[in-house]
Amino acid sequence: MRPVTGRVIQDRVPDMKNEILVSPARLEELMQSRQCTLIDCRYDFSNAQGGRAAWRAGHIPGAGYAHLDDDLAAPVEAHTGRHPLPDANRFAAFLASAGWSKNRLLVAYDDGSNAISARLWWMMRYFGQSAALLDGGLAAWIESGRPLESAALEVKPSSPEFLEADPRLTVSTAALYEQLESGEWVVLDARSPERFSGQAEHLDTKAGHIPGALNRPFAENLDASGRFRSPERLRAEFQAVLGAGDTGKVVHSCGSGVTACHNLFAMELAGLGLTRLYPGSWSEWIRDPGRPIKTGMAP
Repeated sequence: MRPVTGRVIQDRVPDMKNEILVSPARLEELMQSRQCTLIDCRYDFSNAQGGRAAWRAGHIPGAGYAHLDDDLAAPVEAHTGRHPLPDANRFAAFLASAGWSKNRLLVAYDDGSNAISARLWWMMRYFGQSAALLDGGLAAWIESGRPLESAALEVKPSSPEFLEADPRLTVSTAALYEQLESGEWVVLDARSPERFSGQAEHLDTKAGHIPGALNRPFAENLDASGRFRSPERLRAEFQAVLGAGDTGKVVHSCGSGVTACHNLFAMELAGLGLTRLYPGSWSEWIRDPGRPIKTGMAP
């Protein structure tokens, strides 16, 4: 898989295709020139409708809403994880309902960490389209003194675009299981150390991690203000975890293929390439009791 690199874009850059992280000032510029489609991705794992209610109460002007379960995932089946990927037609229909077209940059945000909106960013890349995240999310927008709106959003739907997924960007459970002994791929788990080690588990039915996996909690990609760390620092930190190996061998995992996208985004921001996602992640891995589980932090 040929790496695709990205970089931080400051307030004025002419080529939107290279923008993967925007400031509130840059977002405002894109909004004023009608060059973007803005999507609010707030979601509460303890209250599935909490994010939508928060969006209705107040959001960045013009922002549509994407629900993690309904818009950024397909229905759960007996063999899948908690957030299986939707097919191209389903995702294209959602984007059309939000008024997106290929000449517009999709910008996603959530409360602040981009833990959920990174999933939408990655899905755009998976289907061959450009997207960006709002650095610091809604919290950064509010902190900058910019307004919110709560009025009902009137969106003129666009025609669904033809989308085609790039299968090179994902890894299936079967493929991951087959290479478990050889260690051909490096699984990087974005969950907290407590969940990774098996000390605590509040979302899935079993605790632990995929044997051989390494732990990089996605929250470590952010500084104290909730913004992404510098590309240089991210690069150094990921290399410290991964060693000098080929980053093209990295497969990102988490609980259900959502926060794993945060690590994937951070690695691209760091110039380490667009790596692979294991969409099913831990919640799919544990569907089969025959698949091995490891606990503890030691490799």
